[in-house]
Amino acid sequence: MKKVKSAVAISSLGLILLVSLGGFSHGVLQVGFYRGKCEIVDVEMTVARVVTARFFRDPTIVPALLRLQFHDCFVNGCDASILIDGSNSEKTAIPNLRLRGYDIIDEAKAAVDRVCPGVVSCADLIAIAARDAVFWGGGGRCKVQTGRRDGLISLAENVSLFLLNPSDSVSQTIALFANKGLTATDMVLLMGAHSVGVAHCSSFIDRLYNFRNTSNPDPSIDPFLAPLLRFWCPENTTTNNRVSLDQNPSPFLDKSYYKQLILNRGILKIDQELASDPLTRATVISLANVFDFPTQFGAAMVKMGGIEVLTGMQGEIRRSCTAINPSPST
Repeated sequence: MKKVKSAVAISSLGLILLVSLGGFSHGVLQVGFYRGKCEIVDVEMTVARVVTARFFRDPTIVPALLRLQFHDCFVNGCDASILIDGSNSEKTAIPNLRLRGYDIIDEAKAAVDRVCPGVVSCADLIAIAARDAVFWGGGGRCKVQTGRRDGLISLAENVSLFLLNPSDSVSQTIALFANKGLTATDMVLLMGAHSVGVAHCSSFIDRLYNFRNTSNPDPSIDPFLAPLLRFWCPENTTTNNRVSLDQNPSPFLDKSYYKQLILNRGILKIDQELASDPLTRATVISLANVFDFPTQFGAAMVKMGGIEVLTGMQGEIRRSCTAINPSPST
């Protein structure tokens, strides 16, 4: 059980999608948890309207919301700790500085609280919004289980302990996921979110110039891709452009990402090593040829969304997603 005292800018002291494809359940989480708790208001539909409106203005919210959920669940469990403001909160950690989607969750919180104040957790809002992002990314409409409560701890120093580093090896990455109850197959599936993702040059420029002090690019990069990457990411420049992680990009979650890895067109070191490491190569090849990748991706999201959730009397329902509730004594 998590501690329920705050270790972030705790207001009382002045101060990392659970989707279900069927009947899968974690603890007391359930499909339709809010049914009847907000009279006739459909909480999930209220959130969906917010996400849908934003998607039609900016389709890039799909990878943004997927990444937001991953960064929330992997650090402190799926408890919306990523949303808390503070000088030393998870938001301030270097791996989280480019996260987007906070404003979407805030907008969803305002929408549900207008009709049903103090009932819906911010952790569930992340889950529902991520489910809608999967839908708009072509992953189908999955049922989402809800009933989470919001956490009270958000520390920047916890982030580097639990989040994936692009320089990690496949075995290190598998161990990281295993620590959260996820298998190597789950890991490869969740990396499929890169089919709609981007990376900044700083994340992989070491592969383009003087790789391992050889004065040459990483030999595992497709020789036709390497010059393009060097064009987008010049050496010795402050420019930090973004590059699609799937070199056959589309706005949809699809298996093209895995096909590109087999062709040595992975951008991040960990991406490319998935296709060469004996621990994951067979899974990559399999996923490159399946017809139901979005469904399998959704199933992996189910497991990720169940990481260390708070339910029942644990945690709280925040009044604002950016801060824990003030102590009654303040």
